[in-house]
Amino acid sequence: MEPSRVAVIIVDYHAGDLLTACLNGLAQQTRVPERVILVDNGGAEEALPALERRPEIELIQPGHNTGFAQGNNLALTRTADCDWIALLNPDAVPDPDWLEQLLSAADQHPECGAFGSRMYTDASRRHLDGSGDVMHISGLVWRRDHGRRAADWRLEADEVFSPCAAAALYRRDLFARLGGFDEEFFCYTEDVDLGFRMRLAGYRCRYVPLAQVVHQGSALTGVRSDFALYHGHRNILWLFVKNMPLPLLLALLPIHLLMHLAVVLRYLPDGRGAVLWRAKRDALAGLARNWRKRRQIQSQRRIGLLPLLRAMSLW
Repeated sequence: MEPSRVAVIIVDYHAGDLLTACLNGLAQQTRVPERVILVDNGGAEEALPALERRPEIELIQPGHNTGFAQGNNLALTRTADCDWIALLNPDAVPDPDWLEQLLSAADQHPECGAFGSRMYTDASRRHLDGSGDVMHISGLVWRRDHGRRAADWRLEADEVFSPCAAAALYRRDLFARLGGFDEEFFCYTEDVDLGFRMRLAGYRCRYVPLAQVVHQGSALTGVRSDFALYHGHRNILWLFVKNMPLPLLLALLPIHLLMHLAVVLRYLPDGRGAVLWRAKRDALAGLARNWRKRRQIQSQRRIGLLPLLRAMSLW
């Protein structure tokens, strides 16, 4: 049996020195990837010195900002010779055995379609940036353990609803068969959306604590920026409508609507109610398109309602 082939995909947008650190981390991997693909959504000139020293890096330049979702999908089309794709944000620096640990977990858990990393906020590793993504029954999503003190916490591997795509490994054939990321999302929550579709198709997602990266989350788009707020809260409506099986959708719809109201009220005192209003308005404008996506998604469902509900957070 031939060893698995893996491609690492990085979607960059003006990351500059952060991208250089990311590429340096990849250069030190104990398990060297067969392919490294960099999608330049803007700012390639900032990284040219680093790229000139790394001729093995394949550069894709779409000529415009494709967003995270389409950028990764574009790179996916170049990886037909690979069994796995590892996604890495340009503001994430992996430990030398990051890829080796992910692939080792994949060998041990064929029931899983994706594997996530242990992410720290900074090089001191005092706090976690996250250990995977949570899907609440209301439709709200968040990064598990974000901001929590790292010492002696979440050191054991376990199941998570979906990995954070800032540093994750996916079965390439499954990723492609499910259509990759939803490009209408552009960025934010597209990884939870894909994780949801993987679960519906009968696959699990696993957190691998020994696969570690330092991730400066939202370094490119801005922590708590209006950009992140808009895309995140526009996309959660589409995520819920597309993926939730009809019996659960009907049962959870009142909670889902209350969640949207609570989020808007939460941001009104910060003067950001207008951003949330625009997000909800645009989400409703795209509701019919995303409802039409349900037919194909639900036709691929191989999981019962109770196991799916147990994979979500109730609190």
